[in-house]
Order: sequence, then structure tokens, then C-alpha cells
Amino acid sequence: MFSTFRSSDPTRLTALVAGALYLITFASSIPAAVLLSPVLTNPAYIASPGADSQISLAALLDLINGFAAIGTAIALFSIVKRQHEGFALGFVATRLFEAGTLAIGILCMLAVVTLRQAASTATDTASLVAVGQGLVAVRDWAFVVGTGMAGFNALLLGTLLYRARLVPRSIPALGLVGAPIFLFFVSAKVLGADLGEVTQGLAVAPIFVWELAVGLWMTFKGFKASAPIVFAAKAERAARTDASDGGAPVATPVRTAEAGAA
Repeated sequence: MFSTFRSSDPTRLTALVAGALYLITFASSIPAAVLLSPVLTNPAYIASPGADSQISLAALLDLINGFAAIGTAIALFSIVKRQHEGFALGFVATRLFEAGTLAIGILCMLAVVTLRQAASTATDTASLVAVGQGLVAVRDWAFVVGTGMAGFNALLLGTLLYRARLVPRSIPALGLVGAPIFLFFVSAKVLGADLGEVTQGLAVAPIFVWELAVGLWMTFKGFKASAPIVFAAKAERAARTDASDGGAPVATPVRTAEAGAA
């Protein structure tokens, strides 16, 4: 199957990998959030019977989410850098920052599991409970800051995809509209404002739909064949194929991304 993608469209495999990784972030992060409920909702979790296996599984899923997030940026970099290398590097950087920040929360949750297991033989359980609450607080803030990077991801990748026409423009347009709203919500939360669950839902929904839509499109549709970047990639492959077959090098017209985005 992969060889078919490579022979028909040199960008198809990249789109498939990037799209699948986007879908993996959903498949791992949503169950992880549900599984973490016992430790996030019980301030005295360390002194309770606990659900250590469940929390450890959630940590593993969050780790998978982090690696998948980084993978989306690595997979797309070789394509979107043709449109604007600075924005492409920025997308990789924000994905790395997002995964690194979320990793802090993962370590906090694993530390809570370790402390709960030690609490059964401890004489000062109250102190362990206080430490556990501190670790949960660090995890909560790591989650806020880490997921806040989704706004910057949408601005950077959304701009690249919109200008390059690699996917229908309505998809990145949703991310570009939702990103400022989401970043405003995250900034307000960092500053201590409580905007309520309804506002949170309205702020998160466009980013959620944008990432899901771009993941589904790249997985099942790939990049648009009419996109200048895809056209150029096909021309380059054809030129290399002609050269490897012993023919004279063919001068292939390369349509630049900037020209296509005009």
C-alpha cells in the first residue's frame, strides 16, 4: 500500500502519516482525561484505596499523545516548509513545547501513584496528601499551558495550509478563526479569570473540530492534487525518474507555493 502512495503521489504517504498521528492524539488524550478523574477529583487520593493501574494507563496514553503530537509536526515539516520555512519551524517548536509541558503533568501523575503506594506505611499521611495536591496542581497548570499551544499550532499550520491550498480552505480557516478565541481563553485562565464552562466549550470547540477535520482529511483524502506544492513534488519526482532511466534531464516548471497562494 505504501509503495502505491509513493508512486502515484509523492506527498500521499506524508499526508497519511500526519493525519493518522492527528487521530492518534484524539484516541489517546480523550481516554486519558477520563481515566485521570479519580486523582483529579479526589483531593485525598493518596490516602484512598486509589486506582493506580488506571492512572498509570492514563499517563501512558498521555505519553502516546505527546509523541503523536511531535510526529505530526515532523511528518508535515518537509511539505509545509515549501510554503514558509519559518512558519514550519515555528509549528515544530510549538508542538515540541506542547509535548514537553504535558510531559511535566505525566510525571506528576506517576509521582502521585508512587506516593499513594508509600502512604500505606507512612506515619505522616497528611503531609503526603498535601504533596499529592501540589503535584495535581502542577499537572493542571501544565495541562492549561501545554494545551494552550494548540492555539499557536492552529495559527501557524492553519496559515501554511490555507496559503498552500493543501486541504480545503474551510478547514484551516476554522483553525485561524478559533485560535485567537482559544488563546484569549487560555490567557484569561492563566490570569485567574473564571469564564465558566459554557465559554470554555465555545473556545475549545473550533480548535477541536479543526484538528479533527484536518486529521481526517489528510488520512482519507491526502493533499489536494491541485495544490502548487503537490504539483511541484510530482514534477520533481518525474524529473528524477527520467534521470534515473538514463534520459536527458528534463527542465520541470516548478510552481512556487507563493505563486499558488496569490
